[in-house]
Amino acid sequence: MAPNGANGEVADSIDRDYKEHLKRYETNGTISLPMDVFEKVYLNPQLPVKGELRGTFGNPTPLALMGFLIASTPLGCALMGWRGAGGGGAATIGAFYFFGGLLQVIGGVMEWIIGNTFPFVVFGSYGAFWLTLGATLQPSFNAEGAYIPAGASAAVAAAGTAEFLSSFAFYLLFVGVLTTIYMVIALRTNVVFVIIFLFLDLALLLLAAAYWTLAEGNTALGGQLEVAAGACVFVFCLAGWYLLVVQLMQAVDFPLSLPVGDLSTRFKGGAARRKARADLEKNA
Repeated sequence: MAPNGANGEVADSIDRDYKEHLKRYETNGTISLPMDVFEKVYLNPQLPVKGELRGTFGNPTPLALMGFLIASTPLGCALMGWRGAGGGGAATIGAFYFFGGLLQVIGGVMEWIIGNTFPFVVFGSYGAFWLTLGATLQPSFNAEGAYIPAGASAAVAAAGTAEFLSSFAFYLLFVGVLTTIYMVIALRTNVVFVIIFLFLDLALLLLAAAYWTLAEGNTALGGQLEVAAGACVFVFCLAGWYLLVVQLMQAVDFPLSLPVGDLSTRFKGGAARRKARADLEKNA
């Protein structure tokens, strides 16, 4: 058996080699990851930030992503009516509050702490989306009841429900507008993230169209649009589950690294473009 001194020297040698490996990827003294790996882990281009918080705290991105997926996937199945499911997700209000809302807000705050602005805004806004949806569906809040007077006749109740659906559809529409903005910004991250935003956007717009159609009394077409929205939800959830697996593998240094289609090095940032232009003018 080797003496303790020899074991210590071996450990020190391994530690030095590991630190030397990290230094090859060091950026502004804040993070030690290759650009494509950084983007895969944090869903954000590698940008300089002050401090060492990224090396101090764990990566919050998988937590927020997991919360989004647990809230979204059952909703997609319910919208498609699988196994007799329905109710617009009312059965999973608890998941909307705690997985979709709470975990994403926590993850968003942690992204803010470590300096990742884009994931902070994305997870914070979708956390608020799920909390809003849960509150709207909460029976004790009785959001729809504001449109239906007590003791209203069937005709008045139907008109009130139509007014409620038409009004709520505008909320989905403008969350869709926000998602379109995110999709464009995500072109600086990776292909999988862009696909998630694309199908999420389609799902929101289709669901808004479904509610407007149902409000007009066309239940057949409205039901078909709901199913189409559910299918889009399921597609972006498949991409999201894949991305979650990729991030968790990266977190434990799993020997298999799955591709996400890195775009951070293909779509150069403004600072990189200005630097390249300045270097070109300097050498001209």
